[in-house]
Amino acid sequence: MMQIKCFVFNNFQVNTYLLYDETHQCMIIDAACFEPHENKELSDFIEKHQLILTRYINTHCHIDHVLGSPFIANTFRVFPEYHKSGEPFFLTVKEIGRSFGYSLGQMPAAKGYLEDGDEITFGNSSLKVFYTPGHAEGSICLYSEKEGFVITGDVLFKDTIGRTDLPTGNFDQLMCSIKTKLFTLPDNTLVYPGHGPETTIGYEKINNPFIR
Repeated sequence: MMQIKCFVFNNFQVNTYLLYDETHQCMIIDAACFEPHENKELSDFIEKHQLILTRYINTHCHIDHVLGSPFIANTFRVFPEYHKSGEPFFLTVKEIGRSFGYSLGQMPAAKGYLEDGDEITFGNSSLKVFYTPGHAEGSICLYSEKEGFVITGDVLFKDTIGRTDLPTGNFDQLMCSIKTKLFTLPDNTLVYPGHGPETTIGYEKINNPFIR
């Protein structure tokens, strides 16, 4: 059975998810750690639970979600995987980081690229990739039918949606992603967003004021 540990990192309060199962293999989604105490919190958890990090996935490549990439690469020798169309964000993250007061080390090269419909596996567990642009090119969500949850990055939150006023954002495209990819999931599917608290697909269908 898959276990999920959520850490909240950096000034943008990003949810970093660590997924692991009975094999002790684990996967990180959106390594947002930056400060030394954040890096230590993540690495201490991995060490305490005797986990082996095998994959690192980015739901998208905005600065706030990738700040921990150098730490993950340098500490665990595990390199990022993301959708190819989001790579321009990743390649310019050092320059963007400076504008927010973040001094980043060398950003690691991608291990590989993810596409809509891909299956991501680690240990005895797997998640399916949904390509869900609209907040940003390259945005993906990760769905576990067996465990009944979806990790949505900045596509869908409790009572709101991802902003569309940043480069490559598009409201109509985001609505299409939500309605055709996420709202086709069972209503009891747990939603783990990139910021803020958990929710469910059923709750958002009824209560999210931005869905129309």
